[in-house]
Amino acid sequence: MAKSALFSVRNNEPCPQCGAELVIRSGKRGPFLGCSRYPECDYVRPLKSQADGHIVKILEGQLCPECGAVLVLRQGRFGMFIGCSQYPQCEHTVVIDKPDETAIACPGCQEGQV
Repeated sequence: MAKSALFSVRNNEPCPQCGAELVIRSGKRGPFLGCSRYPECDYVRPLKSQADGHIVKILEGQLCPECGAVLVLRQGRFGMFIGCSQYPQCEHTVVIDKPDETAIACPGCQEGQV
């Protein structure tokens, strides 16, 4: 979809600040609703909260060490992670995307890594 087309997608919802129509726009953090009278009105609202991450899979039998609820696999802005299903009441998370070990030993002294 062309960028100009994104700015013309109507939502038929009035802006709570000025009453003009809200339109769907695309930004660096994803799609959002913005006032069609921008820049005169600066109202914006995210279409989908990404703070908690999208749930990919429920990890049956895996319990949160902090609250005892079931853990879930989530896809967030920075990759996959495991988090508590009771978020935001419990904020336990475990990062599972770790960079591959690509460092090699120093060829001169064989100590440290390059």
